Amino acid sequence: MKLIVVESPAKAKTISKYLKGDYKVVASVGHIRDLPKSNKQAIDIPAGFVPRYEISKGKEKVVHEIRRLARKADEVLLATDPDREGEAIAWHIKEACELVSPKRVVFHEITEPAVQEAITHPRAIDENLRRAQEARRVLDRLVGYDLSGLIWKKVRYGLSAGRVQSPALRIIMEREREIRAFVPEHFWSIVGRFKTKRGEELILACEEEPRDEKKVEEIIARAKSGAWAVTAVKHTEAKRAPRPPFTTSTLQQTASTRFGFSPSRTMSVAQRLYEAGLITYMRTDSVNLSEIALAEAYRTIEKEFGKEYVAPRKYAARSKNAQEAHEAIRPTKPALRRAGTTDEQQRLYELVSQRMLASQMADARVLRTKVSANLSPARAGGAQAGIADNSIPPFSATGSVTIFPGWLAADPAAKGEEVEMPVIAEGEPLKLASVESDAKQTEPPARYTEAGLVKELEKRDIGRPSTYASILKTLQDRSYVEKVQKALHPTDTGEVVSDFLEKHFPTYISDSFTAEMEDDLDEIAKGKREYAKTLKDFYTPFAKDVKAKENVEKATNLGDAEAYHVCPLCGSPMVIKLARSGKFLSCKRFPECIGARKMDGSVMEAPKETGEACPKCGATKGGKLIEREGRFGKFIACSNYPKCKFIKQSEEEEEKKKTGVACPLCPPTGGGGEIIERRGRFGAFFSCSHYPKCKFIMKSRPTGAKCPLCGSLMMQGTKTIPERCSSKSCPNHNPHKLNK
Repeated sequence: MKLIVVESPAKAKTISKYLKGDYKVVASVGHIRDLPKSNKQAIDIPAGFVPRYEISKGKEKVVHEIRRLARKADEVLLATDPDREGEAIAWHIKEACELVSPKRVVFHEITEPAVQEAITHPRAIDENLRRAQEARRVLDRLVGYDLSGLIWKKVRYGLSAGRVQSPALRIIMEREREIRAFVPEHFWSIVGRFKTKRGEELILACEEEPRDEKKVEEIIARAKSGAWAVTAVKHTEAKRAPRPPFTTSTLQQTASTRFGFSPSRTMSVAQRLYEAGLITYMRTDSVNLSEIALAEAYRTIEKEFGKEYVAPRKYAARSKNAQEAHEAIRPTKPALRRAGTTDEQQRLYELVSQRMLASQMADARVLRTKVSANLSPARAGGAQAGIADNSIPPFSATGSVTIFPGWLAADPAAKGEEVEMPVIAEGEPLKLASVESDAKQTEPPARYTEAGLVKELEKRDIGRPSTYASILKTLQDRSYVEKVQKALHPTDTGEVVSDFLEKHFPTYISDSFTAEMEDDLDEIAKGKREYAKTLKDFYTPFAKDVKAKENVEKATNLGDAEAYHVCPLCGSPMVIKLARSGKFLSCKRFPECIGARKMDGSVMEAPKETGEACPKCGATKGGKLIEREGRFGKFIACSNYPKCKFIKQSEEEEEKKKTGVACPLCPPTGGGGEIIERRGRFGAFFSCSHYPKCKFIMKSRPTGAKCPLCGSLMMQGTKTIPERCSSKSCPNHNPHKLNK
């Protein structure tokens, strides 16, 4: 038997269909090992930045199963994705499952020929690629933990910073500052509606957009007083060339523009198409196409559109680090024009198919027509008819008509709206029906959309194809930016974090530094740079810089408020502060005075004081118990939060949380704990009342009974399974499986 290990069950299912003989295909379901959450234990820096991996939670069974099958197999083939991350997953499978000399097979499309070809040409795991991915993981962990730890202290607990995420946030904030600094200029657009001698309507706009209202009035008055004529008709034939086949970046951009898909959604749908064997690997920065795919594309184009539409082309990658050995994203069968099991998959597949075929088709030919008109000094029948008066700026309009669709026949959505001009001759008189002006003002630069930010990151060489989607998702998950009608707006929190990093760590979030670090990782992948030296050269000065900033002022204090804003309670000056909900004005005497205002100056409802001192810090730091509003309603807590995290529970609430079940880990004598209900990030859970000293925890409310199979506590289940064992290792944890 030959054992083949891939990442996903869907991929395993597709590959199994193409294999003949004694093969067993299993899935690791993504990564099986990762760095532990604790940074102190994760990386041994003195030993040369050696990562200490651990098997990911819930993957123990996967590892055990691969080990079991590997012992029976004559050969083990690791067929993970054809990129650095796939190489790293293959290496982790080898190490965690203790595989002896497994082979690595790589294919960029999951088709029968590609799979069969890959299996006949196995290789060893590429240690350079694996080390490059490990360097990225370790680097991101070191930067993320050190910077995030500092931001927790200086901004707010739970926030984060990252090696690539923070430069992306900085780019968004730079655009936001441009928008705020923008001073609009007023101008007027003037549009005239005309009738030709055949009665056709012609709408022409003044080529000058005056900044002076008097000039506007003069142009309109003069336009109404004179006779009009066509002064020029210019026809120009232009060509529109097709664009290259999709890379990861351009697929994300186009799917965002046409369908409104976020980058992460695009990649998720593309992953399903790839695993089903419908498209080639979707993480690539190459625009190359294989000769076999090109030959089939030419046949498809000739059959569907005609021989004159075929135009073989080669494209050059924009990125200097593009992996030219890879292919662009394309259908595995170019002749298959529609595929996928869901509407999303079908739309994305059709987009990939259209783009690939269009890239090998002839230019579209477009006839552009520009019609210009102005006042004519001559009257009807005059010898000078058609000569412009020139006392006002010319009025004109441009239209376009496709005379040969070329590649647009395969990708009609790229055509755009056509405006056909009426047939008209130079010197022909026009009758002015109306002329109107519209006051406008210049617009600031547009905020980035998700597609626009991906394009900008790629342009600045920040990140790589596999990271764009995760960068955008992290920025939104952390509430650093929010999407408003497709535009990315920085939040108050995002602005404060970016300002803090720009002020104290400008080097590490600059374009040049981030791009150079990506180049260093590429050099490791090529075997031209050492892993340990690269990390040491970066981390030694970085760690010193982080340590030097530990005494800087908190970033949540954003300076004094305007003098006219005074505390509504005591009349003292106010300061601008940052809270979870955004910026607000706080009394400068806080915590002695808890007066606050919103940023617009309106008074915020002050927290109600209970008149009680905080039992934890009232005697030493003057903490008072006040009523606060949280995600789960009102509660009473210390006024010195977050320094003091005391929360008072009412007797009724305390009673509701008790279960009356003794903790099985605490000794029954000497004050044994009771299991009580608690609430965390992911909802309610039940743990020992002595938590965190006692770590006993369970997901559902205990019933008080004990499991007849293993003796563990039983807990409440569902309607179909009223009660089940709290131990996941017990068969009674899931009675459905037990019954089977």
